[in-house]
Amino acid sequence: MSIIIKEITTKKELNDFIKFQLSHYKDNRYFIPPLISDELNTFDKKKNPVFDFCETVQFIALKDEKIVGRIAGIINHRSNEKFAQKQARFGWVEMIDDPEVSTALLAKIETWAGEKGMTEVIGPMGFTDLDFEGCLVEGFDQLGTASTIYNYPYYESHIVNNGYEKDVDWVEFKIYIPESIPDKHLRIADIVKKKYNLRVIKPTDRKKLLNDYGQKVFDLLNIAYADLYGFCELTQKQIDYYIDMYLSMIRLDCVRIIIDAEDNVIGFGIAVPSLAKAQQKAGGSLFPFGFIHMLKALKGKNDVIDLYLVGVHPDYQSKGVNALLFTELIPQFIENGYKYAESNPELEQNEKVQGQWDYFKREQHKRRRAYRKQIG
Repeated sequence: MSIIIKEITTKKELNDFIKFQLSHYKDNRYFIPPLISDELNTFDKKKNPVFDFCETVQFIALKDEKIVGRIAGIINHRSNEKFAQKQARFGWVEMIDDPEVSTALLAKIETWAGEKGMTEVIGPMGFTDLDFEGCLVEGFDQLGTASTIYNYPYYESHIVNNGYEKDVDWVEFKIYIPESIPDKHLRIADIVKKKYNLRVIKPTDRKKLLNDYGQKVFDLLNIAYADLYGFCELTQKQIDYYIDMYLSMIRLDCVRIIIDAEDNVIGFGIAVPSLAKAQQKAGGSLFPFGFIHMLKALKGKNDVIDLYLVGVHPDYQSKGVNALLFTELIPQFIENGYKYAESNPELEQNEKVQGQWDYFKREQHKRRRAYRKQIG
């Protein structure tokens, strides 16, 4: 039978759209199920502040009345205005290994985008740079992270065969925690600290962290990430949303904030014990027992630490502030028993970020890609 593409219009259909991913990767040992509640909140126009400037549409592909694929179309109007472009995005894309399915899904997004006056489509991308992005093209035998996409190897050929070309790559590193801080890091950290009169804050009180530094951290993120691919400055409503999302669940001993003499935040490092295996056990749901696995991952024994958000003010980049950050974090990682850190995606051409791993044993073990296609 032919493929039927159906637009999502009800809460039940959106729930089916989200849950298709869970069945699609059932028993896959490398896939990390996102929390269903988080996915529902992402598409909730009353909860997610991106809908102040984004529009979206979601489709499922049906064959023999069974869901065999899904895709979301997104237009970020603030991003288009910033970069002077007419660009739509596709994301949340999943499909069985059937070219008819992928072609039908991508064609539907292209038609929708064209009707909206767009001239190109990129993806996989989310609403913002803090959503899932990039098709996995290397590292299919590596455990994913809670903030990245896993997909089957055939996805790349399905996208390329529909006329899409590489736009940008992200690489990911497994960084092994050393037994001690590298001597060069110690020397650089000491010099930088004295030269710029910097202090390192190790938060011990969550409320104080949120009140004193939550806003400042995301203000700096807006500055530090300004030139990154696809990044659009976060609005105040987004900042409030992400402060609640990120800072309310982190482990305080894995956070470091660097401030100058005027108490300005000029650098930060936010790491979180890996939730990957916990989310696999939870199977997409916090209840009835999923939250127990999550709490154990955050507070109990864990071999892996995820580097969630790291930022340094442009005025201090390439001046050793990163060395200061990790000189402060490494002893904590050692004490907590972490064996290695997941870098999470870093732009392929971002040599400044990748250079900070030069003094550590590391392995570039994953790569993901965004594609682009002109449609008008």
